[in-house]
Amino acid sequence: MSTRTSHAQTSTPAAGEETAALRRALASTPRPPRASAVQATLAFGWRGMLKVKHVPEQLLDVTITPVMFVLMFTYLFGGAIAGSTGEYLDYILPGVLVMSILFTTVYSGVALNTDLTKGVVDRFRSLPVWRPAPLVGALLGDAARYLVGGTVIVVLGLALGFRPGAGIGGVLAAMALVIVFAFGLSWVFTTLGLLLRSPSAVMNAGFMGIFPLTFLSNVFVEPETLPAGLRAFVDVNPISILATASRGLMHGNADPTEIVIVLATAAALTAIFAPLTTRLYRRG
Repeated sequence: MSTRTSHAQTSTPAAGEETAALRRALASTPRPPRASAVQATLAFGWRGMLKVKHVPEQLLDVTITPVMFVLMFTYLFGGAIAGSTGEYLDYILPGVLVMSILFTTVYSGVALNTDLTKGVVDRFRSLPVWRPAPLVGALLGDAARYLVGGTVIVVLGLALGFRPGAGIGGVLAAMALVIVFAFGLSWVFTTLGLLLRSPSAVMNAGFMGIFPLTFLSNVFVEPETLPAGLRAFVDVNPISILATASRGLMHGNADPTEIVIVLATAAALTAIFAPLTTRLYRRG
């Protein structure tokens, strides 16, 4: 008992001196400049890319799945739908590009919910940075995954005989248009990521929404072959308009009106759901 007391009495002054020395050292060091909004956003975007680097299995959903869709639909249904696999490949490849990238947006909400349930978001809230930086940065990091997935699809298409009439410029323009739309759609799923309680719930809800919209579009078939009521929905489906605009950019006959509609839809999704996501993020 006496030994413990004497040890505490001798160690307390030493600890106090160390604390005082530490405070003096910190006080004499100039405070580092606060990161700007752009710097913080890029830092969180780099974090998202590093997650892919350390866990490359995350790229399976943007590489293996679209390859399977292109091969199966082209060689199983191409002859029946378009008369030849070559003609159907020209039609389906831009559609699969749209589908695969939009499917990947669901994982933006899943990743945010995972950070939320693990307490990472609480640590981000304590940082002296622009509050939306973790959200915007994460979505910018996801754009790298979109680019990888799109590149895999285009390279596969070229290997199978796909030849875009507008050349590499048209392909890059189509890919950029799809990524811009995906950025706007990602905000919808980040909102879900903050509202739902588990990553699996976010994934299930996300795919329950994106699957019908994708398959009830012109990604796989021409709307002219559909019943009148279904065709009316397909014609106004934003995913159909995006797929048509992507085909037009790749083949050199894009309609500027469709491109404007896609960009306006992406801007509207961002304007509605980005503030909503940010508000939910701040509330905790």
